[in-house]
Amino acid sequence: DRRMGCIATFFNHFGAIRFKKICEAAGGRAKLCPVPRSLSSSCGTCVRYDGTPWEVPEGPIPEEIEQIVREKPDGYERLYRAENS
Repeated sequence: DRRMGCIATFFNHFGAIRFKKICEAAGGRAKLCPVPRSLSSSCGTCVRYDGTPWEVPEGPIPEEIEQIVREKPDGYERLYRAENS
């Protein structure tokens, strides 16, 4: 199981903080960061975390998440995008 760097962006800052805590409670590493310029975000805060491409700690994707991307050497691969974004 190869761990990959993922970035989650959020509709609001509260969602980013909540998701970071979920990741850490699941034993993962997570860090609040500014959203990279090439990714748009409603709140400007993202969470960088270790995970497999479709893994979201503790069950279903929280409704605050705008998108999840996997970091690649040549950019980003979108893994999830909210229907309403």
